[in-house]
Amino acid sequence: MMASLFSSFDPSTSFSMSLNWLSSFIGLVLIPSAFWIIPPRGLFFWNKILSTLHKEFKILMASSKMNGSTILFVSLFSFILFNNFLGLFPYIFTSTSHLSLTLALALPLWLSFMIYGWINNTVHMLAHLVPQGTPPALMPFMVCIETISNVIRPGTLAVRLTANMIAGHLLLTLLGNTGNSLSIYLVNLLIITQLALLTLESAVSIIQAYVFAVLSTLYSSEVS
Repeated sequence: MMASLFSSFDPSTSFSMSLNWLSSFIGLVLIPSAFWIIPPRGLFFWNKILSTLHKEFKILMASSKMNGSTILFVSLFSFILFNNFLGLFPYIFTSTSHLSLTLALALPLWLSFMIYGWINNTVHMLAHLVPQGTPPALMPFMVCIETISNVIRPGTLAVRLTANMIAGHLLLTLLGNTGNSLSIYLVNLLIITQLALLTLESAVSIIQAYVFAVLSTLYSSEVS
């Protein structure tokens, strides 16, 4: 029972050969048309969202040394949001529910921040290991704690996104599998519940994409 329940999150084949992962690139097919077709209202609305995110990320970074980096984080938000929403459609593979994708996004970002910070701002990075006002006796322990919290950052980023995507989809799957054994009245109640959960999952998809991008922005601001 459990094997069949979690089979919907199984790519079935290897990462390099599975066609399921092609769902992450469907958006690339839709992009070229936006350059020659008259932009619809939806595109203006989307551009407004991206502009707002750009301004917010720029405030969070608060550094002139990282000019243009907001484009990276806005693109990251767009990619995660697209894949989160894509997974809400039936029979479409949810790529963001797998650590292989979320770690592939979080780990290179974190590594690049660490390499840049330790090479260009070594004193600043060392100062971050000891919070201001720490008693001298506690400094060794604080260095260990801050180092561990820094090392696990890519893991927490990846696991947070994966766990939230799996949790909602798993609940929808569990409720959907009970529909065959219910009466007509309970089926109607089940449909209403499923619609409510689908609305909640849509909100979670937006929030998790935003959280991933904001935390990545905050991590980058600490090294500059």
